[in-house]
Amino acid sequence: MSDSLHKFLFEGLPVRGALVQLRAGWRELLSRRATASDGGHAFAPEVRCLLGEMSAAVCLMHANIKFDGALILQVFGDGPVKLAVAESRTDLGFRATAKVVGDVAGDAGLEAMLNLRGQGRCAITLDPSERLPGRQPYQGVVPLHGDRREPLQHLSEVLEHYMLQSEQLDTRLVLAADDRCAAGLLIQRLPAQGEDNLSGSGWKRGDEDSIGRSEDFNRIAMLAATLRNDELLELAPEQILKRLFWQETVRLFDPLAPRFACTCSRQRVAGMLRGLGRDEVDSLLAERGEAEVACDFCGAMYRFDAVDVGEVFVAAGQQPPTSRSVN
Repeated sequence: MSDSLHKFLFEGLPVRGALVQLRAGWRELLSRRATASDGGHAFAPEVRCLLGEMSAAVCLMHANIKFDGALILQVFGDGPVKLAVAESRTDLGFRATAKVVGDVAGDAGLEAMLNLRGQGRCAITLDPSERLPGRQPYQGVVPLHGDRREPLQHLSEVLEHYMLQSEQLDTRLVLAADDRCAAGLLIQRLPAQGEDNLSGSGWKRGDEDSIGRSEDFNRIAMLAATLRNDELLELAPEQILKRLFWQETVRLFDPLAPRFACTCSRQRVAGMLRGLGRDEVDSLLAERGEAEVACDFCGAMYRFDAVDVGEVFVAAGQQPPTSRSVN
């Protein structure tokens, strides 16, 4: 089975869903971060699981909105995992990485990884492809705890809480990942108005009292919650939907094709070097003989020698042909 994302509707009900399974793309992401010397992994199993769930989640969320640009999910805090990031773009190209500063215990949840002293946060950023001058990306931030300040242990709980707080939409998420597959199932109550809403539902925009009281959504969400991790990771999408919703009429749309794709480039790294400044880069050259930058997402290595650095800092319009060296 290849990487796929299926969107679907429940006929006659104000409920929609999406199901994603990342296989080849997820394994490629992991292989690029593997430790070549011992064949192991750059991240502990619990961190790999978190990144897999985040990768599935960003694909689901991006496919669920009409937005041209990048959707970036970040969780950060005061635990051994300082930051974890996943990004999905309009074509469902995704990537993910983490910054780990300490040992991660086996079976660690979000609290143990990111929220030891209650400082953990989750941020979702929408960065448009064509941003107007002076316009900043939209970002929403929520803590890694619930309404009663109880620590949330699972990414799915955090994102459900985020959707309820920011979008006032009931959402149920089931996420799972291992070293073979990263997958997710999203069930969501349709917005009260607009092209995504079913006509004749009788719901009104701003009717906050209806949140959490949709019997149709609650029934389907309860069925979704019975999905086991092994089923989500191993069964074909059609089998999963039949297993969960055999009593419902489900309209399944043509699958989309998410894939691992990194947006790093030599040009972007050159821009980063310019941001450091000539003095800082020259000090790297003096110390190491070259400026070496590795992409945190895909592991690609970019090397700039003294000639390359000179070209980076040449004034625009006066730049000679780029170096022919292979990096």
